[in-house]
Amino acid sequence: MAELARITVEPREPLAAEVSRRLIDYLMSGEVQPGDRIPSERQLTEMLGVNRPTVREAIKSLGFLGLLEIRQSSGTYFRGADSDVLYRLFELGLVLGERGARDMVQARAELEVVVAGLAAQARDEAGVVLLRARLTAMRDCPDEEFPEADTAFHAALGELAGNAVLRDMLKGMRAMIQRGWVERTGAVRSREVAYADHVPIYEAVAKGDAEAARTAMARHMDGASRRLMEALEQREG
Repeated sequence: MAELARITVEPREPLAAEVSRRLIDYLMSGEVQPGDRIPSERQLTEMLGVNRPTVREAIKSLGFLGLLEIRQSSGTYFRGADSDVLYRLFELGLVLGERGARDMVQARAELEVVVAGLAAQARDEAGVVLLRARLTAMRDCPDEEFPEADTAFHAALGELAGNAVLRDMLKGMRAMIQRGWVERTGAVRSREVAYADHVPIYEAVAKGDAEAARTAMARHMDGASRRLMEALEQREG
């Protein structure tokens, strides 16, 4: 059975979150197969060098996510990680600390650029009509509905691109970034800037210009990612 390294925690890192993340790495390492029983709470406490309540909290979190099955008087078992479980890991953001924000934001930005290019290549009349409607909604909706309209525009791009894996990955990433960091840091741009960013993306997709679509999305993601990173740095400072 694979060994678990003892925990070294940064001052601002919640201990249970770090334990959860370490357990996820362990479960996804390939050393543990679905149906296998994992070490007991006592063993994990000794392996990780943390207290038992922290281990128990981490196990409960992973049980809630569907990664672990806790059987009374029998132990805790790895259930496996299907696509639904992986999506919940992204969407809920229960086990990814602030340290992982930069990697998540960067990954999301790169994938959005790829999807924009694919959407331009795969566009059809119905898809362009839907994307135009999403852009119009961003322009005309009430302020409180703008974040949802913004997300709907990106979701329409994902549908138009025709790649279900990228679509679902980005859906989870957007939800996690919005709930995990944007709402906590207030890293939002003005509505006018946000809408203006999306116009050239729509125009490039409508024309079938994949390179222009990627360029426009990269410009949009660069500004959005920079604002979020700045907000995170201020929050951590």
